[in-house]
Amino acid sequence: MAGKSTFLRQNALITILAQIGCYVPASYAELGIVDAIFSRIGSADNLYGDQSTFMVEMLETAHILKHATSRSFVIMDEIGRGTTPEDGTAVSYACLHHLVTVNQCRTLFATHFHTVADLAAADGLCDPQHGTVQFYCTDVEEDESGGFIYVHKLSKGINRKSHALKTARQAGLPEVALRRAEGVLTGMAVH
Repeated sequence: MAGKSTFLRQNALITILAQIGCYVPASYAELGIVDAIFSRIGSADNLYGDQSTFMVEMLETAHILKHATSRSFVIMDEIGRGTTPEDGTAVSYACLHHLVTVNQCRTLFATHFHTVADLAAADGLCDPQHGTVQFYCTDVEEDESGGFIYVHKLSKGINRKSHALKTARQAGLPEVALRRAEGVLTGMAVH
C-alpha cells in the first residue's frame, strides 16, 4: 500500500514513454536508451503447466538474469517471497548481486527482506565510493489517535519497520487476532 510496486511500474512506463519520444510526467528527466525492459512483479501460478507460484517467479527471474544486458532496465518486486524467509533472502540477494555485477543493468529492486540490504552493504555493493546500489524507502505518517496514511514519497535509507499490523487493523482483522500478532512480534504469549 506504500506504493513501491506502483513506483516500479511507473518508472518502466516512463522509460517507454521517453524512449518513444512522448511527454513524461516530470519537470526534468534524463533517461538513456534501453534495449529491453524486464519485469518480475506479481504472483501467479500455472496450474496447466504444473508450475507453482514460486516456480513461475523463478522462471521469470531466470529469464531476466540470462537476458538482461547493461543497456536493459529491470524492475523486480519481492523476489524470493514464495519460499522460506532464509531461502527467499538467499535467492533475492543472489539475484540482486547478479544484476549488479554480471548484467550491470539499471534496476529497481524492491524487497521486504532487510537482510538483502545488509548483505549488499557487507559486499560493498552500496559503498559510497565504489558501490552502485542505493537504498530508498517509503514511510507512514501517524496521527495522535493511532491513524496513519502512507507517504508516497521515496526517502533515502532503509525502512526496517513494517506497518503490517496497522494495515491489518485498517482492513478489519478481529482485535483478538491482532493482539495475538502483536504478542508474536514481542515474543510474548497473549491470552
